[in-house]
Amino acid sequence: MKATFFAAAAAMAGAASAANHRHAHQMFAKRGHAASTGFPLAPTGEVCLPGCTTIWKTITGEATLVPVTVTTVTSTSTNTSTVRITPSPTSVSVPVQTTTVVVVPTPEVQRCPTPGTYTFPATTLTVTDTTTVCGATTTKVPSGTHTVGGVTTVVTTQTTVTCPVATVVTSGGVTTSTIRMTEYVCPTAGTYTIGAHTTACQTETVIVYPTPTTIAPGTYTKPQVVVTATETDYVTVCPYTSSGLPTATPTPVAVSTPVPAPASSSAAPSPAAPSSASPSAAAPSPSAPAPGSSKTEVKGTNDHYAITYGPYVGSTGACKSKAQVEIDIASIKAAGFQAVRIYGTDCDTLVNVVPACVKQGLQVIAGIFVKPGQQCSINTPDVKKQVDDLIAMNNWDVIRLLVVSNESIMNGVCSASALVQLIKDVKSACPGYQGPVTVAETLNIWQQQEVADALCPLVDVVGANIHAIFNPNVDASGAGDFVKKQMDILKGICNKNVINLETGWKNNGPCNGKACPGADDQKKAISSIRKTCGDASVFFSFDDEGWKPAADQAWGLTAVFNLAQQ
Repeated sequence: MKATFFAAAAAMAGAASAANHRHAHQMFAKRGHAASTGFPLAPTGEVCLPGCTTIWKTITGEATLVPVTVTTVTSTSTNTSTVRITPSPTSVSVPVQTTTVVVVPTPEVQRCPTPGTYTFPATTLTVTDTTTVCGATTTKVPSGTHTVGGVTTVVTTQTTVTCPVATVVTSGGVTTSTIRMTEYVCPTAGTYTIGAHTTACQTETVIVYPTPTTIAPGTYTKPQVVVTATETDYVTVCPYTSSGLPTATPTPVAVSTPVPAPASSSAAPSPAAPSSASPSAAAPSPSAPAPGSSKTEVKGTNDHYAITYGPYVGSTGACKSKAQVEIDIASIKAAGFQAVRIYGTDCDTLVNVVPACVKQGLQVIAGIFVKPGQQCSINTPDVKKQVDDLIAMNNWDVIRLLVVSNESIMNGVCSASALVQLIKDVKSACPGYQGPVTVAETLNIWQQQEVADALCPLVDVVGANIHAIFNPNVDASGAGDFVKKQMDILKGICNKNVINLETGWKNNGPCNGKACPGADDQKKAISSIRKTCGDASVFFSFDDEGWKPAADQAWGLTAVFNLAQQ
C-alpha cells in the first residue's frame, strides 16, 4: 500500500435507494463515488438533507489514541466502544511528503434529474498499485440519532490496532475526505468501532459519510448503462468490474502483539485473516464435488449448503468496506459453505459481495426485495433499481438461484396475483439469466390454495423460510426433524423440490415454550438441522445484527461455524 493520502470529494448526488433485506430491517442505500450534491457537508463528513444535524459529544475516558488526536470513547456494559477521531493540526499520523491524486474505479453515482431514459457511457481504468481511497457511503435512515462509518474490530485482550480511518479536511472553502492510518489502543477485550460518526436527523434522511475503500491492481471496466428513471432526482450507481486482480485478500486492520492480560472465556474471537480461520469439523475437502446446476433442484454436496449474508456492520448496520466483505466471505468458504444468500442489491452488495464469492468459488442465491409500503411491481423505483443493478452486473453464471421477494405475501406487501406478475416481469427483464427462480414464503402461506395455484406453475423450486424456534413445542434437539417434516409437506404442494431459504436458532433471548435460545441450544439445533436437511438449507445468519429489532438480533452463527468476521 502506498504511504500517501488519497482524497475524494465527500458528497453524493441526490437521494439513494433504500436497503432491501429481511423482517422490517432498517434502510441502507448504496455506497457511491463522491459527487457534488448541493447539500451542506457536516463537519464530521456527513451530507445531510434538510432536517439533519450533527451531534458532537465529548466523554472522558482511559482509552489511549496514537497518534495524538482529539478522541471520544463511548463504552457500554457489553464492552463495545465507539471511537470518534478528529485530526488535530499537530497530528503525527503517517507523515506524508506529497499528496498524490489517483484516479480509481469507485462506483459512479449518476443523478437523473427528471423522468426519462439516460445512457451512461462505458469507461475503462487501469490501477497499477494497491490504493486506499476515501469513498463515499450513503445511508437512508429514519428520524433519530445514528452512528455510522468507522472500522470495527474485535479483540480478546488489550491490543493496539492500526487501521485506515476516513476523516474530513476543509481548506479554502473546499471540503474533502481523506484517509489517515491511525493506531488505537483497545484497553480491554471487546468490540471497538474506530472513527465512527454520529448524526441526528429530524426526518427520514439520506446521509453521506466517508469510508476507506481498498482498490487492488487490475483493469476495471464500467459497461454502458441505460437507465429509465420514473421519478425526479433518481439516483443510480454504475459499478466497475475488475480483471487481473491478485489472489491475496487484503486485510484492512493490522493488530500488534497483544499486551499480556487474562482473557475472558466469553470474549469475542479476535479478528483473523481468512487463511487462519478455523473450518468447521464437517467442512468438505478441496476435492469435494461442487453443488449441482439443475434448474429443478438447488442443494449442496455437504450438510451445510449455504448461509445468509448482508454486508453490514453487526453493531450499527453501516455498510462494510470491500476488504471487510472479502474477509467475511473467505471465512464462509473456509467453514465449508458452498453458497451465500443475499437479499437485495443495497450497500454495494453486487460490487463487493458477489466478486468476493466469485473469488472464493461460492455460488450466490440472489434476491429482489419488495419493501413494506411499496407497490409489488417492477415499476416501483426501488424494485426496478435492483433489477437494473443485476442486469448491469452481467454476471449471471455465479447466480445459482434468483429469489423474487422475501415473505412479501406473509407481510401483506404482495398479493399472489401481483407476485405472479412481478416474477414474469423480472424473468422478461433478465433474459441473460437462465437459472431457477423462486420466492421465499412460509409454509402456511404456501398452503393457501390461491397461492399454490398461482405460484406453483411459475417457480422452478419451492422456496420457504423455516424456523423451528417459532414453534413452542420444539426444543433445540428436535429442530432438524421439524424442519425436514415442513420441507416434506412443501414438496407435496407443488410436487417440486424444496430449498429451505432461511433456517436457524437464536443464541440469546427468552424461551418460546420448549424452544429456548442460547449458545448451547443454538449449536444443538444447527447440528440437528444439518443431519436431516442441511444439504438443502440456507442457514441464518452470518453474524448477530444488533441494529435490527430485538427479535432479529441474535441469530449469528459465528461461534457455531468458527466464522472470522470483520
